[in-house]
Amino acid sequence: MLDYRTETFLTVCKTLNFTTAAKQLNITQPAVSQHIHFLEKQYNTILFNYKNKELSLTPPGQILYKHLLTMKNNEQALMNELNNITSNIETLSIGVTMTIGEYAIVDKLANFIQNHPEINIHLHYGNTSKLLELLDHGQISMAIVEGNYPKENYSHKKYSTEDYIAVCATSHQFNKEPHTIHDLISEHLLVREEGSGTRNILEQSLIAHGLHISNFIHYTQVENMHTIMNLLKKDCGISFLYKIAVGKELKSKELKEITLDDFKLQHDFDIIWEKESIYADKYLSISKEFI
Repeated sequence: MLDYRTETFLTVCKTLNFTTAAKQLNITQPAVSQHIHFLEKQYNTILFNYKNKELSLTPPGQILYKHLLTMKNNEQALMNELNNITSNIETLSIGVTMTIGEYAIVDKLANFIQNHPEINIHLHYGNTSKLLELLDHGQISMAIVEGNYPKENYSHKKYSTEDYIAVCATSHQFNKEPHTIHDLISEHLLVREEGSGTRNILEQSLIAHGLHISNFIHYTQVENMHTIMNLLKKDCGISFLYKIAVGKELKSKELKEITLDDFKLQHDFDIIWEKESIYADKYLSISKEFI
């Protein structure tokens, strides 16, 4: 079991402020300092740097934070498992992005629920950035993400490979027929919020072409996939989305793909979980049922 000094360290890592950590833990600031100094002495290393009035983790501090956080999450997961024994009901928390949750997981999730009536599912929605945060802090067990993430920090298995395309209303009229991504910068871009996997893929692709979102003369940032699609149908601009998300609209010809000579992109959806989780084998087995 992790002790109170570990909890102090993790709280300071989260807040990067001794005073704020003390308030959250309901202890004094000198007590926080004492706990950190104890750990530094125990591990014979410096865990934090303080420069220009800002606190940051040292490289050894980052390593300790990663492993202690995983230990804390394992301990919580173990407590949940023990508590579930009496009820014979297991709870599994899975995080999904909006695209995956709405368009890529429903059939497979239904099969899993039917095959495992003893498991209660908590499905959490969030953008890729938020899901990584929830996973890191043990608030979800697994996540299915669509954007780029630090693969070296997680165990992962490919869920699917999806086409990523440019789209607009079928009735949309271009001033000049586009052939390259540069031909689209005069268009009104409909884009997801920062932290979204859908946006991250677009940003990386634009950089590869020497562009940024700011190069588009006009753009609207929207935090909801359905709103973007409704705006597309009303011919309010163009967007870049996974083809699986607009398959129905493409088939009904409400939307059309903008075919570009220099933009042919596919990206993986991945199932991920904590790399050092004591339940890694279990999560791997579950992930195989979703593939």
